[in-house]
Amino acid sequence: MTTTAAPRLRTEPLPWGVIGVTALVAAAFMATLVGLVLGGGAEAPLLSDPGPVVRYGLPLAKLLGTLGAAGAIGALLLALLALAPERPEFGRALDVAAASAALWTLASAASGFLTFLAIYAQPVTLDPQFGALLSNFLSTREIGQAWLATTLMAAVVTVLCFALRSPALLAGVLVVAVAALWPVAQTGHTGGTADHDAAVTAVYLHSVFAALWVGGLATIVLIRHALAERLPVVLARYSTIALVAFIVVASSGLVSAQLRMGGVEALATPYGLLVAAKVLALIGLGAFGAAYRRSIIRRLTASMEAGAAAPRSAFWVIVSAELALMGAASGLAAALARTATPVPQVPVDQLANPTPAEILTGAPLPPPYEPWRLFTEWDLNLLWTLIAAFGAFFYVAGALRLQRRGDRWPIARTLMFVAGMALIVFVTSSGLAVYERYLFSVHMLGHMILSMGIPVLIVLAAPVTLAARAIHARKDGSRGPREWILAIVHSRFAGLVGHPLVASVVFAVSLLVFYYSPLFSWAVSDHIGHQWMVLHFLLSGYLFVNALIGIDPAPYRPPYAIRLIILLATMAFHAFFGLSLITGTGLLLPEWFGAMGREWGQTPLADQQTGGGIAWSVGEIPTLLLALLVMWSWSRADKRESTRLDRKADRDGDADLEAWNAMLAERAAASERATAQGRSAAQGRSAAQGRAGST
Repeated sequence: MTTTAAPRLRTEPLPWGVIGVTALVAAAFMATLVGLVLGGGAEAPLLSDPGPVVRYGLPLAKLLGTLGAAGAIGALLLALLALAPERPEFGRALDVAAASAALWTLASAASGFLTFLAIYAQPVTLDPQFGALLSNFLSTREIGQAWLATTLMAAVVTVLCFALRSPALLAGVLVVAVAALWPVAQTGHTGGTADHDAAVTAVYLHSVFAALWVGGLATIVLIRHALAERLPVVLARYSTIALVAFIVVASSGLVSAQLRMGGVEALATPYGLLVAAKVLALIGLGAFGAAYRRSIIRRLTASMEAGAAAPRSAFWVIVSAELALMGAASGLAAALARTATPVPQVPVDQLANPTPAEILTGAPLPPPYEPWRLFTEWDLNLLWTLIAAFGAFFYVAGALRLQRRGDRWPIARTLMFVAGMALIVFVTSSGLAVYERYLFSVHMLGHMILSMGIPVLIVLAAPVTLAARAIHARKDGSRGPREWILAIVHSRFAGLVGHPLVASVVFAVSLLVFYYSPLFSWAVSDHIGHQWMVLHFLLSGYLFVNALIGIDPAPYRPPYAIRLIILLATMAFHAFFGLSLITGTGLLLPEWFGAMGREWGQTPLADQQTGGGIAWSVGEIPTLLLALLVMWSWSRADKRESTRLDRKADRDGDADLEAWNAMLAERAAASERATAQGRSAAQGRSAAQGRAGST
């Protein structure tokens, strides 16, 4: 009797994408509800209670918007930095981005509507008066405008993620998505009177990099089938993004907590307990990240190289647990936004007797100005401090990589770049940043350092050249940091703005355009305007200096004589601008510098004239240095050319000189032959005329 073996049941792999996303959302919702209960964020107010639907629905809607923004931003960045456009993985990631952006749009619209109900405590009706009140909220109230802007921008991201597949255009979509987080970052717990700008910056950086962190991992889980054997490579690239995000999230969270809690004693409050829980979640996520970099990615790579068709379930369990922890941290953040802070967040319009400086700047006057206070008074600008710190770290890491590889990279360049990054921190966070809002002269000193001092150090350090040599080139069709840097440097736009004539015109004319237009008022009175000002000064200075003495690639570098002419013309324009301020009798921003109410220091007009002197004198020092560097480069170029010709002459026996002499000899012989022929012809004509005369 023969027996047949029972057929083996075919087991389908677990749907880890669904499991991971479910863990993320479920943990986020649970942490939000628990945080609202513990922190009292959903308690009914004493007056005008909007109802439990609004009290619980608003933070949950915000949470969904946060998760949707994370999916959109994280998927876009992962596609642009880790995935290959010609592979199916790229399109799958964009599908995740589009679906997440759609969720973000709907959740933002719901958040704006629920915020309206929470403020006005109006029952929902179809009455025209209700519609008029809602329209007024969205068009005139700052928080209504913020939610409307976020909703519209998220909708634009949704459409573009469906329509576009070009990496360059999708980079623009990512910029729009990141910018969409800014309006809402200015609402909620954004600090009191004196620290509003620092709080807004910390909240914004926290939200952006948390989105990159959470969304990137969720995208990897959702597109895991499209990645197949490339999963270890993509995971390693994501790990680098996650490390940067962890540092930014931790530092911005620390700043936010310090501004809202004041001291360690506030940990005993409900807000402090939620912060402590979020810190524990962050530490846990840091442990996951360390495990990825130290062992998990290496074991996964070895497993798949050994022939494994897919990662083991244990790997996806770890990823799902990490997503759950990310969800818990996101939920705690949503609950914290509805929890009263230990340090009261008092806006200017609620102060009893605000000073003129508090009305204008949101902060009281600093101590009376003395030059030494530029080094003792500090106001941390988290954005530029992080940019400078990461810039210095990656530059030093690149130089060390070249050294380990056996390539030479001058230590002087490294020192100059690190010095440039340190100067950025000094200008944006030291007493220069504290007093520039009150004294035009201090503002002008910072301007000169940003536009003429720091760019010289950065240009001589050749960061683009270092990146091209130190960062590994991608071979799989994806674009890494090296590919993006080179694409930007060699783009048509960079070629246009980097042309010496264009760069010099922008550098010089922007002085007049900036200081004699509403841009100046926007830069000194608005936080985002101030950051734009710093960026503009740095970029315009870098492009100008790079066109003159740069080592990094440039679209065109004119002869050295032309460079000197461009530099001297720019110096003359700069001197004219400084003299116009010295001799001017009208205040540039009387409604700002003339209305601070300060009783120390020079009068506003005298201080402005001092600023003109700084622009004329201090600003010319880097320009003189540039002129010396141009002449030195000219001399070195001539010397290199002479040396090259001498070596060539040694190799070929001075063939060029011999050829030149032969050419001169041939020309001389030809000239002698022509002269002889002419003389012979003249003699023949003379003889013919003589015979004719005798006849």
